[in-house]
Amino acid sequence: MSFKFDGGDPLLAKAAALAKAFQQDAVERDKQGGRPLEQIRLLKESGLPAAQIAKTYGGQGASWVTILRIVREFAKTDGSLAHLFGYHHLPLNLIVFRGSNAQKDRWLSGSAAGNWMWSNSGNAMSKTSTGEKTRGGWTINGSRPFSSGSHIADYIQISWENSAGERQTAAVPADRQGIEIADDWDGIGQRQTGSGTVHFRDLQIDDDEVISAPSVPLTPYASLISLLQQSVLLNVFVGSAQGILEEGRDYTVSSSRPWIYSGVERHIDDPWIKRQYGELYIRTLAAAELADKAAQSLDVAYAHGPSLSHADRGAAAIDIATANLYAGEGWPCSFK
Repeated sequence: MSFKFDGGDPLLAKAAALAKAFQQDAVERDKQGGRPLEQIRLLKESGLPAAQIAKTYGGQGASWVTILRIVREFAKTDGSLAHLFGYHHLPLNLIVFRGSNAQKDRWLSGSAAGNWMWSNSGNAMSKTSTGEKTRGGWTINGSRPFSSGSHIADYIQISWENSAGERQTAAVPADRQGIEIADDWDGIGQRQTGSGTVHFRDLQIDDDEVISAPSVPLTPYASLISLLQQSVLLNVFVGSAQGILEEGRDYTVSSSRPWIYSGVERHIDDPWIKRQYGELYIRTLAAAELADKAAQSLDVAYAHGPSLSHADRGAAAIDIATANLYAGEGWPCSFK
């Protein structure tokens, strides 16, 4: 029983090597929480944070199939690193979808050259930060929850509501004065995602850091950002299931004892155990196939660029929703 990466893809080979390094202390790090700084250093050294950026800006132009398989590879051993790597692509592609040409040149090229890690602090459901217009920019106060990656980021996408109640967003360096990371996240299995609260204390934003404007309509292409988010979590689910199944198998082989009335000396010889593992393996394989199909649909939609139609965007959304529904099911199982 094994879920192998594609050995012909050098980016996936890098991811597999990193996953082994992450695995060494993943359990202990999740218990401790905090910031996986050494793991982020290794991730940035690998060049993977810049892999999806278009070659025009110095990246490698990797497909979503590859990027999401990397998320899945990391999730087999460390859900937090999978989440951080996947969510890094959301603000990065917000710039692709809604940024000006100057902003793309500035931030995408800079990110490719420096392998920057991006995060977001702009949860759309929480209108808990406000901005006051100033000469040449904005002053931001308040906070935003669910700020995944803020604790390890080079750049943060932040959001606020203006005086008219309209949501606006900008990209700023994570170490700018006025940004305070609360480090108040404690989600079991993902304690190092930093998905807690970011506070803004008179944070100064320049006008050229503001991404788009409320008056600019949301297009099918720009709305792909929500499908990216769903795709990341989908592959965190699938990779976690793959890793759990492999670790469960190892436990059953090395440590588990047979049921007293099973009639076998080894648990692995129990036909009911074999059946359960077989069924779980088949379902996990099916989830991975659906996830790959969804990623391929995302690649097709993404390739349309600003000309993406509502119908083609909808087709990708259906494939991603289908895979998400299947991967997110609660699969009852026992390995002991």
